[in-house]
Amino acid sequence: MTSQFIKGLQTAHASQQPAPEPVAPRFIATRRGVLAGIGGLTLAFALPVPGLRAQEGGGIKVPPATPNAFIRIGTDDTVTILSKHLEMGQGPYTGLATLIAEELDADWGQMRAMGAPADDALYANLAFGAQGTGGSTAIANSYMQMRKAGAAARAMLVAAAAADWGVPEAEITVSKGVIAHAGSGKTSGFGAFAEKAAALPVPQDPPVKDPADFVLIGTDRPRLDTVAKSSGTAQFTMDVYREGMLTVVVAHPPKFGAKLTGFDDTAALKVPGVEMVREIPSGIAVYARNTYAALKGRAALSADWDETGAETRSSRQLFETFASAAAKGGDTVEKEGEVEEALTSAAEVLEAEILFPFLAHAPMEPLDAVIEVKGDRAEMWYGCQFPTFDRPTAAKVLGLPVENVSINVLLAGGSFGRRAQGSAHIAAEAAAVAKAAGRDGAFKLVWTREDDIKGGYYRPLTVHRLRAGLDASGKIVGWENVVANQSIMAGTPMEAMMQNGMDPTSFEGSSGLPYDLGAKRIGWAQMQSPVPVLWWRSVGHTHTAFAVETFLDEVLAKAGKDPVAGRLELLKPEATRERAVIEKVAEIADWKGPKQGDKGYGIAWAKSFGSYVAEIVEVEDRGGFPRVTRVWCAVDCGVAVNPNIITAQMEGGIGYALSAALYSAISLGEGGAVEQSNFDDYQMLRIHEMPKVEVAIIASTEDPTGVGEPGVPALAPALANAWRALTGTPVRQLPFPRGLS
Repeated sequence: MTSQFIKGLQTAHASQQPAPEPVAPRFIATRRGVLAGIGGLTLAFALPVPGLRAQEGGGIKVPPATPNAFIRIGTDDTVTILSKHLEMGQGPYTGLATLIAEELDADWGQMRAMGAPADDALYANLAFGAQGTGGSTAIANSYMQMRKAGAAARAMLVAAAAADWGVPEAEITVSKGVIAHAGSGKTSGFGAFAEKAAALPVPQDPPVKDPADFVLIGTDRPRLDTVAKSSGTAQFTMDVYREGMLTVVVAHPPKFGAKLTGFDDTAALKVPGVEMVREIPSGIAVYARNTYAALKGRAALSADWDETGAETRSSRQLFETFASAAAKGGDTVEKEGEVEEALTSAAEVLEAEILFPFLAHAPMEPLDAVIEVKGDRAEMWYGCQFPTFDRPTAAKVLGLPVENVSINVLLAGGSFGRRAQGSAHIAAEAAAVAKAAGRDGAFKLVWTREDDIKGGYYRPLTVHRLRAGLDASGKIVGWENVVANQSIMAGTPMEAMMQNGMDPTSFEGSSGLPYDLGAKRIGWAQMQSPVPVLWWRSVGHTHTAFAVETFLDEVLAKAGKDPVAGRLELLKPEATRERAVIEKVAEIADWKGPKQGDKGYGIAWAKSFGSYVAEIVEVEDRGGFPRVTRVWCAVDCGVAVNPNIITAQMEGGIGYALSAALYSAISLGEGGAVEQSNFDDYQMLRIHEMPKVEVAIIASTEDPTGVGEPGVPALAPALANAWRALTGTPVRQLPFPRGLS
């Protein structure tokens, strides 16, 4: 996520919410009541977010070093961290717990994790200045904050033990969850001193470990959520049941932008189990005693829609319109030298137009939320990715003060960007369902797989137009890349993030390249459509990396240069980390060239969310369609907090990207209706198609950066480059058309 994006999110958040009052540092000691799995007395550390100070070197801001409300220590010695980041499979529960456990000197076996509630003042993402998970920032923004919280907790436990035992604090050691004094032979777990520690002064600037002394950071640790997810005890939204709760499904417009003009619910109300039907802003809500009845009731509805403002163009027509806009050059994003002069004087000019479809996120858990209203208060349960947006949105719909709306953040079964909604439309729809009911009660809003696939908020349909000029020696003297797509930010509270009217997430990765490309121009044409769009795993890099790295590969081939050596030659001297990942992936893949026998090999790399990832793909031709057999990946993400999770995220990103590259596309048919509805026609990669993946993590002392998304961008271009090397056929659109060879 770019620094401009983060700055914009901070601006957007500030414009939406009043500045919170300063919160005094405090300890909270409470009896066991609401935290599952924690017995006896608990100890919570609270640290205010207001008054953030800049970390030296700029970038992420770090709060003053005092304990935060992130740690609960039970009398049974368990240590539960309250994760301010949504656990949707990417591993923040484990990562944040590792940071705290390291400084607390806890034993990994005593660590637990659960989601923190919605509370901007305590649980803001320090990269955003707002509570939310995204942009692969969970570890990056929490690295020092969680370590300081753990260090402060350790210092207070040591002080409590020293006072109780009558010994100097300096003589006390802590290791693997055991507080010990060698001279007296006394030992104790954490729980015995939790209450006494709570009464002590809070350290203002506790020292943290030298990296050379790390015990947990940098080593593989099993995930904290694996057992619960494997045993079925993990709680997701669908597992939540409240007394008297009704299940609700919504009939949305059949075309994006259509408006409801009337409906007949006579047949729906005759379905056994259907309790009521209500019109809400997003469609027609059907309330029933169970999901089956709700779905049958919705199917029985008769509705009329006004399509005057709807999207009625097909994907084919949208591609034609977007390509025409790209050909006109768009608005200038970046410019160095005079690219037209460079291209006119070039010995040879190459051109390409590359098409990218709408993409659905298709997480395994479709959208859902539970809301319960009692008088002037509302409580919600769901995998909430951006409480900062969702909470005030729900409050506004319900006509309640924000402080009267609480959100319990549960596990989410994936997201890939789908739950990070600037419009907060799921929170708004759940609140509208509760309001339209006209009474107190509990309601579970459920989106089916079909609702999700047809429901919009897609990765934007995009067209790239590229030109490059070579001189007589094969040197690149000019480069132009124009991107045409919709803005994700425009029309949402995140519009404040746009820079000079431009949405950086629309073209990120096409500008600021570390290559020496001569004269250069990057352009963006903002397109309009009623189809709602949203960030998709790795956002703009999903298409810019493909466009840049496949076109560059063709240019290098035309110049007679090896794909690896040619890239290294083009890198500017300061691009040391880019160079390192390219060299490392070539090393582990034993790179010998782009074609070896009946196999093709392609390389691509991308910097996204602060991390550098290079990948090499091995591909075979199976009847005119690629079969990926191996992928090598090198990643530099700064300090590797948990190598096991980094490797898993690279592997997962590669599988997700390969699925999209080979199969995935949302298409609008003639008239504008979505043609896909489920996994039978929105195809995903099958397990037998997953290639063998080898990941090399480059050792680094730089601050941690993202890993949830950076494995995605390089895969598709590396695959396309391997395919072109094998068959001679360039790939000009995704997903891969069949019969390309």
